[in-house]
Amino acid sequence: MAAQIGAPGAAARAHEELFAYWASLREGPRLPGRRHLDPAGIKRLLPTVSLIDVVSDPLDYRMRLAGTGLYGVYGREITGRSLSDIYNTAAADYWRVELGKVVSERRPAVGVHNLAWRGASHLSILWLRLPLASDGDEVDMILGLDAVVGMSQMHSGIRAA
Repeated sequence: MAAQIGAPGAAARAHEELFAYWASLREGPRLPGRRHLDPAGIKRLLPTVSLIDVVSDPLDYRMRLAGTGLYGVYGREITGRSLSDIYNTAAADYWRVELGKVVSERRPAVGVHNLAWRGASHLSILWLRLPLASDGDEVDMILGLDAVVGMSQMHSGIRAA
């Protein structure tokens, strides 16, 4: 896996930056929509940003856009793919629950998801998901930011003979 691994503090600052940008787009209780997003406003974050379509009947999710930095996490292009195309069953179920909360509660969500499903249990994604609504009310897209964090290689000072 050739993903950039960042420090948890840097990941949290990136999340705060995207959240502040998203919050600045809100008009009172109305949610911003995709049309309100200006990539220039979050240029530094774009490699790890995603846009997730909310698909109705039955409720599911599809990656509309995945930043180039996410390729290393997933090992392939995930744009245009559904959750079941990207993840194993357990991971897809995890994301359906988490994304479902964003849709039903119309509120941002943040969490940590271990990358054991990719064979990298020493790494996790610190994720942020922000609701978007083209009509200002019903969530039809989710803005995401993923930062890979993990244990850096530790040097013990012991050398092979």
